[in-house]
Amino acid sequence: MCGIAGCLRSSAENFPDSQLFEKILDSLKNRGPDGYGIWTGAQKQVALLHRRLAIQDLTETGAQPMCSNDGQLTISFNGEIYNVDELRRWVPDYHFQGTSDTEVILALYQKLGSNMLGYLRGMFAFAIWDEHKQGLLLARDPYGIKPLYIAETSKGTWFSSSVKSLLQIPGIDLSPEPAGHTGFFLWGSIPEPYTLYRGIRSLQSGYSLWLQKGHEPQLKQFVSIAELMTSGTSLPSEEMPLQRLQSALRDSVHAHFISDVPVAIFLSAGLDSSTILGISAGDFPPQGLRSLTLGFDAYRNTSNDETVEASQIAARYGVPQQIEWVRQLDFKSESTRFLDAMDQPTIDGINTYFVARMARNAGFKVALSGLGGDELFGGYGSFRQLPKIMDLVHGLHISRRFGGIIRKSTENLLKRVTSPKYAGLLEYGGDIEGAYLLRRSLFMPWELPSVLDPQLAATGLEILNHTACEELQALKEWPLHLQISFLESTRYMRNQLLRDADWAGMAHSVEIRTPFVDQFLLKQLSPLLGSDTPPTKLQMAQTLIKPLPTAILNRKKTGFSVPTREWLAESLPKKPERGLRSWAKFVYKNQWSQSLKTEDHFNTRAMAS
Repeated sequence: MCGIAGCLRSSAENFPDSQLFEKILDSLKNRGPDGYGIWTGAQKQVALLHRRLAIQDLTETGAQPMCSNDGQLTISFNGEIYNVDELRRWVPDYHFQGTSDTEVILALYQKLGSNMLGYLRGMFAFAIWDEHKQGLLLARDPYGIKPLYIAETSKGTWFSSSVKSLLQIPGIDLSPEPAGHTGFFLWGSIPEPYTLYRGIRSLQSGYSLWLQKGHEPQLKQFVSIAELMTSGTSLPSEEMPLQRLQSALRDSVHAHFISDVPVAIFLSAGLDSSTILGISAGDFPPQGLRSLTLGFDAYRNTSNDETVEASQIAARYGVPQQIEWVRQLDFKSESTRFLDAMDQPTIDGINTYFVARMARNAGFKVALSGLGGDELFGGYGSFRQLPKIMDLVHGLHISRRFGGIIRKSTENLLKRVTSPKYAGLLEYGGDIEGAYLLRRSLFMPWELPSVLDPQLAATGLEILNHTACEELQALKEWPLHLQISFLESTRYMRNQLLRDADWAGMAHSVEIRTPFVDQFLLKQLSPLLGSDTPPTKLQMAQTLIKPLPTAILNRKKTGFSVPTREWLAESLPKKPERGLRSWAKFVYKNQWSQSLKTEDHFNTRAMAS
C-alpha cells in the first residue's frame, strides 16, 4: 500500500522541477511514510513518483519506483497482489531481485503486456512506463479499491492516488464539475468517475489507460464486475453449494493474509467480520491474531454498543481482543485532521478513521475488514425493500409522469412529518434505478436546487442521467436480487465505502484489506449468486467449522452506527436536519471552500437554512 503520482509530458520543455515533485510527495506522506522515490525518463518527458508503506519485501529491493532487469520498464505501484506466489511461477526465467509483488507485476508485463491485468488478484492502481513502446500504462483494480485520478493540462497528463495532491498542479481546470457536486448531494459521495473539479477524474474501476505521444489515449476495460457476477454455470453434481461457499470464503481470507508485517482484524458484532475472524482462527494459531473493536461512548450500554457481542466472538475463537472507546471529545479534537484527510467529500468514514487510528496506535500497518459481505449476501434492507416498492407501484398502474404530479402536490406536507422521499414513491418506485435512488439517496433530485445553484444542479443531473452505467441495461435480464447486489457493489460500496476505507485508513498509514471484495471470490460464487436461492448472510456464517454463538447468529442486523448527528448537534446553530443532511452540508462547504478558497456555485442561503 502506497501513494503514487506522476506525469507524461507532451514535450521536455518546461519539465516540472524537483520542488513540485517534492510538494506532491509531501501531500502523499501519510500514504507512505516508509520511503519515497522520484524517477524521470524519456529525456525528461515522463516522471513517476512514489510514497512507500512497506508491507511486502521490507528491504530496499522493494523500493519504488522500480525498474525491470533490462531497464525497459519502470513502475510506481499502490496496492497488494494476493496471488503473487502463483504468478511468480509463471515467469521462471525472470531474475528477481527481491520478493515484492511489485517486481512480479513488472515480470508479468514483460511477458504478457497489458493482457496480464486480468490475472492480478488484489487491489491495485499503478503506472508502468514502457521505454521500448514509449508509452505509459495506467490501471486500476476491478472493484476500485485503490484510487487513481487523472488530470489533463495543455502540457500533458498527470495522475495521482489523491485528488488533493493534483490541486497543486498548474494548469488543471478546477472549475466545478456539475456531476460531482450534484452527485455528492444525491448520494452522499461523488460517483465515479467524477470529482468536484472539471479537470480531474478517476480512472474507472477495472480499466486501463494507454498513453503514447502521437496517439489517441486508449481506454480499455479488462475486468467487468457485471460479467463476473453472471459468469457462473451450475455447480458440478458432486459439489454442494455450502461446500463451494465454504472453500471460496476460506480461499479469499487466506489469500488476504499475505504480508511481511502483522495483520489485525477489525471486529464488530456483525456476521461479516465474525466470519473472517472464525476462518482466520481456523487457519492460523488464534493467539497470533489480534482483533480490534471500536466502541462509541455515546452508545455504551445501549443496543448500538457492539463491544459486548464482539468480545464474546473473540473469546469464542480464542483471539486476543483490544477495545477502544471514542468520545465526543475525540471527534472534536480530530475533526480538523479528519476533514483534511478526506480526499473527496463523503458523509461516512468516521468509524473507519477511528478504527484505523486504533490499529496504527496498536502497531499494525494492515487490517482485514468485513466490508462487502452485505453486498454479496443480501445483508442490506434494500434486498427486501426494493422488490416491495416496485411491486407496490406496479400494482397501482401509475405512470411516472402522474407520480410526479402527486409528488409535487404532497411534498410540502409530507416533509413536515416524515422523510421527503415518500413524496416521490410513485414517481420513482416503478423501476430498479428509481427504487434504488429512493433507498440510497441523501437528497432527491427535486430538492437539489435548495442546496446547490439551480443551474449547476440541473446540469449535473443531466450528465449523471446520460452517463448512467451502461451495464445497468443488462440488469433487466438478471434476477432482481442480483440486480440489487450489482447496484450496491458498484454504487454505494465502490463510491463510498471503499473510497472511505482507502483515505481514512491512509490517514493513519494503515492498509485496509477486504476479503469479501475480491474478483476471484466473486467468480467462484457467481453460480450461487445467480441462482434462485442465493446464499444469505446466515449461510455465510454457517460455513465456519467452529460455529458462532447462537445469540450472534440470531442477532438482528443493526448496521455499524456512528453518533455523527448527535455530535454535530452541539456545533450547529439549530437542530440538525433529518438523517445526515446537516453533516453533508457541513462537509461539502468545508471541502469545496477549503480547496478553492471560494464558495462559488454554492447556495449559502440554503446552507444557513
